Amino acid sequence: MNFLAIETSCDETAVAVFTDELKILANVVASQTDLHSRFGGVVPEIAARAHLQRLLPTLEEALRQAKLSLRDIGCIAVLNTPGLVGALLVVVSAAKMLALALDVPLIAANHIEAHIYAARLGAGRDIFPCVGLVVSGGHTSLFHCRTALRFDLLGATTDDAAGEAFDKVASILGLGFPGGPAVERDAQAGNSRAYAFPRSFLHQDRLDFSFSGLKTAVLYAVHGVGVAHGPPPPPGQQRADLAASFQEAVVDVLVGKSRQALQRTGIKRLAVGGGVAANRHLRQALENMVKQENAELFIPPLSLCTDNAAMAAVAIEKRRHGEWASLDLDAIPTYR
Repeated sequence: MNFLAIETSCDETAVAVFTDELKILANVVASQTDLHSRFGGVVPEIAARAHLQRLLPTLEEALRQAKLSLRDIGCIAVLNTPGLVGALLVVVSAAKMLALALDVPLIAANHIEAHIYAARLGAGRDIFPCVGLVVSGGHTSLFHCRTALRFDLLGATTDDAAGEAFDKVASILGLGFPGGPAVERDAQAGNSRAYAFPRSFLHQDRLDFSFSGLKTAVLYAVHGVGVAHGPPPPPGQQRADLAASFQEAVVDVLVGKSRQALQRTGIKRLAVGGGVAANRHLRQALENMVKQENAELFIPPLSLCTDNAAMAAVAIEKRRHGEWASLDLDAIPTYR
């Protein structure tokens, strides 16, 4: 069976085509970075309008790459939660319309949990049970993934997500949007020990995260304590040191909490998904940690780290268990 999957939970318009044997025939993503960069972050209303404009062309391109037509599609998959409500309404409405018009089943999946399934796609084999770390612009969470469909939340961010912190720090440093790649590039020339930034909860038993204090520490290091605004530092060693020290603090916390989760659950598999999983320093640090823990690491290729529709292939697992969605399916902006 051929699946058509759609994803528009935030600022990426994505359509994928894959088979029930987990063969990806097309995975097309239309970025909106050009629309949001001047605002330093995603503007929900702009994102929703752009999805309306770009969804059909993206769908047509995915079918063209897959060398299929809509008549060849046997199931529609949609990531209907969580995300920006306006953006989700676009994708849920489109998915229901396609399922009705084509007279094919509809399957709904969770965006966060699908990020872990992207690691399974990259592995090419079953990776469950595992500890799952989802680290993105909107979410930073740890899960005990008992199966591809059964997730128990172990911990989550209490404030900013890691990707959100990257965006905010990039703005403070004058590096532009999106912040993750910009900070990583500048950090390459920096000294990660130049600034002693905080690592919240790192030495506590809880598996939660907090990056708001880290963001504030960078702000004060740039402008001075109690000063909220000012010009960014000029390009050079100081800015590189700030970027590197910030990145090191984030990576230390993500790796430390992942280690704690592995030790607490006794599981020897760690799966990581989300846009921040594309960070090369994080990937290397996680590889070093799992070797020390005698565990396995599963991180998807870069094309499957950021938001995409191929990760909706978790719908194949739902089909096997008869978990169908009805045409009254709704957009759910919050996680569970």
